[in-house]
Amino acid sequence: MSLLAPLQTGCLIAFAGLLLLAAWRDLRTMRIANGLSVAIVAVFVVWALAGLLGGMFSASKLGWALACGLGLFALGAAAFAAGMIGGGDVKLMATVGLFAGPSLLADFLTVTALVGGVLGVAVLAGAPIGPASPRGEATLRARLRGGLPYGPAIAAGGLWVAALRIAG
Repeated sequence: MSLLAPLQTGCLIAFAGLLLLAAWRDLRTMRIANGLSVAIVAVFVVWALAGLLGGMFSASKLGWALACGLGLFALGAAAFAAGMIGGGDVKLMATVGLFAGPSLLADFLTVTALVGGVLGVAVLAGAPIGPASPRGEATLRARLRGGLPYGPAIAAGGLWVAALRIAG
């Protein structure tokens, strides 16, 4: 085992912490700060370099990871243009795609979709998810207009990826 493996594990723990912070902020404000996505990219760079130097990651895997991140960004940008998803969600998905790479991309998308579905049903059922609505705005129509903070779902998928990466 390489001496750089603990560094990679530390990066995955930092990645998980940043995902939790992004989920919390999205729940509270319906916004994911650009700085969080930039920080996740920086953690990915350290994680990938440690993997390359330690022989646990290859240049081709790095290329595929970048392709996954860019692909998710492109798909997310199209969804953003259609008004289906927020810009912070797009950037967060793309950064998680870097860590997922092609080997964990399906896992990431599946967990994200499942948790997002549960969040959506919870909002429709009246759960107080997202920023507080003005008094008297508890109708189904008001809940649908308020939007769904999707950061927690993306974070759940990313945490699944981090856990699988740590497990080996």
